Amino acid sequence: MTEYQMENLDGKMMHLESLSGKNGVLVVFSCNTCPFVVGSDNFEGWEKQYNELNKFAADHGLKMVLINSNEAKRGDDDSQDAMKKRSKEKGYTMPYLIDKNSELADAFGARTTPHVFLLNQKMELIYTGAIDNKVDGKRSSDENYLKNAIEAAASGKEIEINSTPPRGCSIKRIKK
Repeated sequence: MTEYQMENLDGKMMHLESLSGKNGVLVVFSCNTCPFVVGSDNFEGWEKQYNELNKFAADHGLKMVLINSNEAKRGDDDSQDAMKKRSKEKGYTMPYLIDKNSELADAFGARTTPHVFLLNQKMELIYTGAIDNKVDGKRSSDENYLKNAIEAAASGKEIEINSTPPRGCSIKRIKK
């Protein structure tokens, strides 16, 4: 599925292997509307971390990409024009790709926005789930699952927590 072509906001067609760094690629299924992504009165939203995560990933030999799979909202809040506007407003420093018909989301089993997939240089899944536990009101301490996984992978160590439940809104697929 890494050969699957998706359109970037600049019109270029891309696939995950072409976006991989020396240690792999960080794939974040995202959107323009989910309160878990963009924030709400109760939660600042994970989108605020995207540019910092992109830099952190790059510092560890990874590249990051955002994927919008909300095909059922493509004519609305998740249209290409809306994606371009959001990317510009937020100063995204990574590609933001359109996943037509949610094909990549389906292949990965992505369920939410955001839903994170960390792939190593062989394009093997080494972490999936949430960015961190900040939305969980029951937490006793902050757990930066994704950063911990990136650091472990880059240093050749085993990832202690390689899967967590994704938190967010469902991906808006078109019923087939």
